[in-house]
Amino acid sequence: MEEDLFSSRLSVDLSQNAPLAARMRPRTLDEVVGQRHLLGEGAPLRVAIDTGTVGSMIFFGPPGTGKTTVARLVATAVGAVYEELSAVSSGVAEVRKVIDKARDRRAQSGRRTVLFIDEIHRFSKAQQDALLHAVEDGIVTLIGASTENPYFEVIPALISRCELYQFEPLTPEDIRALLDRALAAASDITVPGEVLELIGHAGLGDARKAFGLLERSLVLARAKGRSSVDEGIVQEAAQRKLVLYDKQADAHYDIISAFIKSMRGSDPDAALYYLAVMLTGGEDPKFIARRMIIFASEDIGNADPRALEVAIAVSRAVEFVGMPECRINLAHGVTYLSCAPKSNASYMGIDAAMAEVEKHGAQPPPVVLRSTGYSGAKTLGHGVGYQYPHDDGGYNSQRYLPDKLAGTEFYHPTENGLEARIKEFLGRLRNLRKGGT
Repeated sequence: MEEDLFSSRLSVDLSQNAPLAARMRPRTLDEVVGQRHLLGEGAPLRVAIDTGTVGSMIFFGPPGTGKTTVARLVATAVGAVYEELSAVSSGVAEVRKVIDKARDRRAQSGRRTVLFIDEIHRFSKAQQDALLHAVEDGIVTLIGASTENPYFEVIPALISRCELYQFEPLTPEDIRALLDRALAAASDITVPGEVLELIGHAGLGDARKAFGLLERSLVLARAKGRSSVDEGIVQEAAQRKLVLYDKQADAHYDIISAFIKSMRGSDPDAALYYLAVMLTGGEDPKFIARRMIIFASEDIGNADPRALEVAIAVSRAVEFVGMPECRINLAHGVTYLSCAPKSNASYMGIDAAMAEVEKHGAQPPPVVLRSTGYSGAKTLGHGVGYQYPHDDGGYNSQRYLPDKLAGTEFYHPTENGLEARIKEFLGRLRNLRKGGT
């Protein structure tokens, strides 16, 4: 009873003093906007809630997509006491204290406890271990929230005890619906549709961010004695130039395409510009880094083998550092990749080889290349007829392709960068093998 009264008082305080995002928090599952793949009719999470079969789970996805809101609604729907911890400020002692309270509560009243842990990926292994028995024994129903992939950040033993639910970024239509709902309580100020669209895009799929910008814009408009919010007020409230860059729409694909093509064309200035557009528009820097890793092999390859090392190093730096500082690491990689010699020979080579296999199937290797079990007799541990390269100074005329593909060339090195040396080397070997056995 005391917990219920506390929750009631908390709700009143929130309604009077909390930011707009908290005041607009849905009170029922039907009020939740977005995540229909989880909460729509017949969706897995909704079925678990409606049937009372909710178990421990981990919500993962971008910020501002409703993870905390849904966790609270789950607790309400199953009649459980809601306890919340933040992995940033809580340790093993706090976790054990909540577990002890939950154990006593279950013993005394039989009431369930939902333990919500925000940013659970920040918990250490020891902190996550402290949850295992309580989760397995049902002392608490754990709901963890993470902006990271739980398979990388949560221990396997805890994952095996939880259902995983991925939350998607809210669409511009979702954000617009939420903003319209919020404006219903602000009748003294009007916000034109095009301005709402600007605010919605600036939210980048994050309802909390969009609500915050709308609230600051309304406050600023009132302070200026305005009866409506225009684009200038929104830009002023945001304290920066807003970029209409929708990660789900054409701009996303157009800008990343221009970014890749600029690096391919060896124009670091253009590549840096499109990098800036993406970062300013809120693009995930990990997505950019992944595309750079692909580019390093697809468009540079052996013309500069270090390009892949640089791209992978940039990706790791992005994970360690995060924004805004990781923009420097990204710029480091972008300028290197842009100025590196280019070759798509490796990319074209694997595509040609895969096309051959898909068209004609897999051909058996030459007999002398198969395991020693095929050829019976052995010479120095190798099948009869196999020419051991190290016995021949490292190179010989042995053919390695299946007999039906003898003389086929999938890899065609260019004259660019280090690949020119590879081309010369392979030319000599290929000529040697034309008359090889």
